[in-house]
Amino acid sequence: MTKARDPAGPWEPIHLVAAAQGWIDPCPFWDDDGQAYLVHAFAFSRAGVAHQLTIHPMSSDGTRLLDDGQIAFDGHDFVAPYIEGPKMMKRDGWYYILAPAGGVPDGWQLALRARSPLGPYEAKRVLERGSTPINGPHQGGLVELESDESWFMHFQDRGPYGRVVHLEPVTWSDGWPLMGVDLDGDGVGEPVSEHPKPDVGGAGRAPVVVPATSDEFESPALGLQWQWPANPRDGWYSLGARRGRLRLAALAAPAGARNLWTVPNLLLQKLPAPAFTVTAELDGSGLAVGDRAGLVMMGQAYSYVAIERTSSGFQLVKASCPNASSGGHENVEAVAPSDGATVRLRIEVDSYARCVLGSVGAGGAFTALGEPFDAIPGRWIGAKVGLFALASAAPAGAPGAADDVVSHRVGVG
Repeated sequence: MTKARDPAGPWEPIHLVAAAQGWIDPCPFWDDDGQAYLVHAFAFSRAGVAHQLTIHPMSSDGTRLLDDGQIAFDGHDFVAPYIEGPKMMKRDGWYYILAPAGGVPDGWQLALRARSPLGPYEAKRVLERGSTPINGPHQGGLVELESDESWFMHFQDRGPYGRVVHLEPVTWSDGWPLMGVDLDGDGVGEPVSEHPKPDVGGAGRAPVVVPATSDEFESPALGLQWQWPANPRDGWYSLGARRGRLRLAALAAPAGARNLWTVPNLLLQKLPAPAFTVTAELDGSGLAVGDRAGLVMMGQAYSYVAIERTSSGFQLVKASCPNASSGGHENVEAVAPSDGATVRLRIEVDSYARCVLGSVGAGGAFTALGEPFDAIPGRWIGAKVGLFALASAAPAGAPGAADDVVSHRVGVG
């Protein structure tokens, strides 16, 4: 458990529930009588234990475990390897632990149930890929609504597209949840691709909506689609100085950085669709010589197209780093002249996450630079696309080294 004294300051520990190594995915549960429990899984690489869930009685205030725990489920016996992510709940006198097994890309969902929180638990497979294209399905949690509907959320690992969240209808039969739809009649649910939305009250079911992607930067705050790879700091960007303009500070990479993997001030968003195009309009007139600002497809490997200021004007640069997460060096693939400081950069992404990077001319024609790039995930996340402004490795205090800015307008479709 952690708490920040100052929301902008460092986080510090305030209480340790248990000292352990390799315990993962802890889930607390409070019974009707106030008795608390904690169920968790193990990471073999750190705990030396795998394929098991352990449950502990816990103090009602959640501050300490009351014993060393006991095995709630052994995946060796049920042929359920890599069981993890337990979620505990109670319904109609039954105690349930919902947990995925079989691994992230190719696993399935189990339901365990018992009449006592400490077991013994019986197990049933309740959701699997089956004949659908939705692999996994992995992790998740069950929600019961006031309308008496039950729904299960889980993710699907789609590589560079990240861990895509799905929502499955749940029906109950003989005390077991069936998630999704039983397409082949074997008693195990399969994920749905389309389904009426949950009944959350009000005037019917909610309309279909999609997350924001494009941004004209006319709001006083960044849209919720944008993410930084580190906690943002004042001075990284500004909005509102000119309506419809985002100003990114061209900052030097951290000391020791060999590529963009450890650069914190990248403004990114998740890939919004299997195939899409993102176009960014950049004004690099505030860049110093050697500075770059551009459009990047970021993951454990990355590629970008950028405008760079040189001693004789501006140029376009296409660069890639195939082993970014392991400290690989960035390689410049192509350089092309730029007509001026304002450019439109573009990344075209097909349904296999293959990216073509380049620029858009005054007449709207797209010119590719360098070779296509296959997007790959980050660590535990998908690839992300977005913007950066990077100062050259100039000596500290060089003119404009911390104050150069670049403006953007981004469209995704």
